[in-house]
Amino acid sequence: MSGDNPYADGRGNKDRSIANPHGAGDAPYPGKSGKAVPVGGDAPFLIGEAMTGGYGKGPDILHECTIAVNPGEIAVIVGPNGAGKSTAMKAVFGMLNVRSGRVLLDGEDITALSPQDRVIKGMGFVPQVRNIFPSMTVEENLEMGAFIRKDDIRQTMEQVYELFPILKDKRGQAAGELSGGQRQQVAVGRALMTKPKVLMLDEPTAGVSPIVMDELFDRIIEVSRTGIPILMVEQNAKQALEIADRGYVLVQGRNGHTGTGKELLADPEVRQSFLGG
Repeated sequence: MSGDNPYADGRGNKDRSIANPHGAGDAPYPGKSGKAVPVGGDAPFLIGEAMTGGYGKGPDILHECTIAVNPGEIAVIVGPNGAGKSTAMKAVFGMLNVRSGRVLLDGEDITALSPQDRVIKGMGFVPQVRNIFPSMTVEENLEMGAFIRKDDIRQTMEQVYELFPILKDKRGQAAGELSGGQRQQVAVGRALMTKPKVLMLDEPTAGVSPIVMDELFDRIIEVSRTGIPILMVEQNAKQALEIADRGYVLVQGRNGHTGTGKELLADPEVRQSFLGG
């Protein structure tokens, strides 16, 4: 990361206890070191590999698309409207048909699993819309996030409140009464309540002000410091690449450019085509 990147200072794993290397529920775990393997190496922690597919019986939207992320990394998917960014995220999460290619989580092929089973295996997914229960309180939303757990959730909830202090202040308030940025914090916090192996965010800053976007990105960096890999789709490409360890620029459902966030920000073609010069 660049030395003049305001988001990069202090990056590095801190308290890993909110992350769960064993996944959620009773799913078995084969036992890995947790050490990050460079994306593009032999064993990315999460990879959607050469994915081709679309919704239902419709045409293919993705064409041999590959995205991956490792522990402690933030990987972002950017590109023009209609490029297949959210579709790629949904493919990794099992929400559309992958007609060829595969999805691996910590070396295990999960391509055939339903989204619900992927949550049990350790995926936390925050959709762009309808990602909270507006009539429930903040605390009730977080409790709902832990529905698959059988252990004591109080420590995890306190960790979520440490990451998002405003949620502790408003824990008894209906989530639907919060600001857009605060609702997004509830949605991310609810996903963290499963103690996921990997966190997936579909346009977390959609519809929020630049100030709130900066705050959300700061919180996303804090989550990554716990060791949780973060895979994120983001419309605000330049800002997202500034915090990214790895970036994927999709064009018409295909990999257009791949590299570190710094490399993509410095690439003249990426800058001209996708970052406004």
